[in-house]
Amino acid sequence: MNGNAPLDFTSALYLGMRHPGSALDGWDALTLGKPAALQEVPGAREVAAALARLQGCAAATLLPSTLHLFWDLFGMLGRERFAVLVDAAAYPVARWGAERAAGLGLPLQTFRHGDLAELGRLALAWHGSGRRPLILADGYSPEADRPPPLAAYAALARRHDGLLLLDDTQALGLLGRHGGGSLRRHGIEDMPVLVGASLAKAFGVPLAVLAGSADWIRRFERISETRLHASPPSRAVVVAARRALRLNAVCGDVLRRTLAQRVAQFRAALRAARLPGGGGAFPVQWLALPPDTDLAAAHAALRHAGVLAVPQCRAGQARLAFLLRADHTPADVARAVRIMAHELKELT
Repeated sequence: MNGNAPLDFTSALYLGMRHPGSALDGWDALTLGKPAALQEVPGAREVAAALARLQGCAAATLLPSTLHLFWDLFGMLGRERFAVLVDAAAYPVARWGAERAAGLGLPLQTFRHGDLAELGRLALAWHGSGRRPLILADGYSPEADRPPPLAAYAALARRHDGLLLLDDTQALGLLGRHGGGSLRRHGIEDMPVLVGASLAKAFGVPLAVLAGSADWIRRFERISETRLHASPPSRAVVVAARRALRLNAVCGDVLRRTLAQRVAQFRAALRAARLPGGGGAFPVQWLALPPDTDLAAAHAALRHAGVLAVPQCRAGQARLAFLLRADHTPADVARAVRIMAHELKELT
């Protein structure tokens, strides 16, 4: 291990936003001791409205986590005449919600990621049998080879009187106009879409938001079980979200440009070192390890040399993932790739 501080590429705080207590407005209690169904946490309505505007939606509501959000949302949607059609790249948390809907009696089918022909056949068939398609997808999935065709998904949902439901956790704060996420990026703000997302990545706040039409949000808040039976977001988290949105308004675009530069630098450095990688323009980049490389040994060697990465195995291929952030410096990126090239040469 060299004398420099370890380079951490395992954190998904993409914009480098952190919210120390000293930077936050105060609060007189972490919780009101009552559910959101009885009284909203002070500031929650204002933060929800700001998040709705950022995403191009009419309304939004806050929840403690996306687990609460999707569990509750699919409990509501399970009362409707839907058939749940799940993009194969959808993240597990949203899938858990979809499984609840299946337990409530909704049909559930998975289609290949981005396969519009297959999705179209399923949507048409279910619509013909009297069920509206409820299409579940991620706004952006770092694990997929390509982004989903969300505009086409939304058009299919509208054509068959259905609904597109997005998990936009990866995109919110990072993609789209001013970080507004997938609705802004794909121009589908006026389509039949509900979007759930965590602020825990780009905005650095462990808080979830559900956004969509005013009618859907009113219905959700009226029916919601977690707003009645679970604790609402803490006041500290709401205050941190308010600060994150202020920072986004002041310097968010600069941070996103800086992050894009770091990603481009990382990819160029891999090419120069003749190291095979992937990840496109997204800040989750990965390095493919040579065949027969011991993944655990490669991960340990990098860690010992001062580079923290995420070990992965995808479709039988061993690789190391690197989560880049706006607060990584050009020197950080250059040093990390130099260490990678050296350590891999030693292992092969």
